[in-house]
Amino acid sequence: MHENGTGPHRPGPHDVGLLAPGRSGSRAEAATGDAAFLRAMLDAEAALTRAQVSCGLAPAGAGHAVTRAADPACFDPRDLALRARSGGNPVIPLVADLRARVAQELRGHVHRGATSQDIVDTAAMLVASRALALVLDDLGRTAERLGVLAAEHRDTPMPGRTLTQHAVPTTFGLKAAGWRALLLDARDRLAAVRSSLPAQLGGAAGTMAALGPEDPDTDGPAAASAVAAAYAHELGLAEAVLPWHTLRTPVADLAGALAFAAGALGKLAVDVLNLARTEIGEVAEGTGGGSSAMPHKANPVRATLIASAARRAPYLAATLYGSLAAEDERPAGAWHAEWEPLRDLLRLVGGSARDAVELTAGLRVFPDAMREHLDLTSGLIVSERLASVAASRVGRAEAAEVMARATATARQRQLPLARVLIGEPAFAGTDLAALTDPTRYTGSAGPLTDRALERR
Repeated sequence: MHENGTGPHRPGPHDVGLLAPGRSGSRAEAATGDAAFLRAMLDAEAALTRAQVSCGLAPAGAGHAVTRAADPACFDPRDLALRARSGGNPVIPLVADLRARVAQELRGHVHRGATSQDIVDTAAMLVASRALALVLDDLGRTAERLGVLAAEHRDTPMPGRTLTQHAVPTTFGLKAAGWRALLLDARDRLAAVRSSLPAQLGGAAGTMAALGPEDPDTDGPAAASAVAAAYAHELGLAEAVLPWHTLRTPVADLAGALAFAAGALGKLAVDVLNLARTEIGEVAEGTGGGSSAMPHKANPVRATLIASAARRAPYLAATLYGSLAAEDERPAGAWHAEWEPLRDLLRLVGGSARDAVELTAGLRVFPDAMREHLDLTSGLIVSERLASVAASRVGRAEAAEVMARATATARQRQLPLARVLIGEPAFAGTDLAALTDPTRYTGSAGPLTDRALERR
């Protein structure tokens, strides 16, 4: 017996997030856990019976009875998981236990006309819909904070960096507006996918053959279609045009939107990580994390966790895209391969969205450091502007020669570019101090920020 009282054959709690700080404690973690999937499967089973009642295919009391019996507290997820090994999915033991909790005369109305994949797929869509509601809320809060930062720093100049080097000046407002634009793109994609998540109900091979009435003289297809519509309505999901057992558009669309959201959040994170470097120090997380060995450290933990999720998400989405190649009318392996990657994607994005709220709420911006860094190249950062001025005076070819010579001299002799250009005919009579002032060469950064902030 171990010190914690857990013996070798009595495992402790499962998947508590010990190695997943990015999603631990988030609302999305709770919305995608085993308990959440159990609840969703039971919700699907109960909704199916209620739908059949509403279509006159089950007695009035059946819907209430199955709904009462489908109480998640009365089912053991671990027991279901272990028993799922025999049939390859948890619905088989779940249905057995659910039927046992319903009166004998009503048991035939539990899971009637459905197959295991109908319930798992529908449960996955329910879990995704519930989790995405939380993600969308967090994305909205983050976008709101980024809008405030962008407006506050509309005209705060800073170095624009390309390929890791100073390029031309930009503003922190434009950078924050760009982060916000990506998050709004992610929000719109996730909202569109969420609104289209469909219920799944096709029966054994997608024909809905067992969903109609038992009377052969009754219009079975019409009855089956009515049940499918009522089923989707009961669950608050979209009604599918066709059963999608091997037509995995809903999962692929969800995978793409989630991977995009992870990447959009990741862009924010990696920029913060770069700008928060000790030698740069243009931003900092409000409350950095500590180190086990170095007391002075204040690590950008929120950004680190978001960046970690962004690196994992594309590969999880790739597995879901790979499952599009699902053979026959119901596949062996392709459908099963989706379960864990889909949950991981929802958790990663949910955790990242939570962390982004905290990151942006406490983000500290240091305009003085940004301004200081604009002078690191002693005017070289505005060489583009100077080349344009020179070209208007002496022609593009000669201007290119003048600037190439001047920038090389400035670098080699470590002189301010304005000093090197004194005496050059191309700049005779110009105010070189003004021309080499990087704060005066931010282009349309301000108006672009304004335009970006018009989006809601």
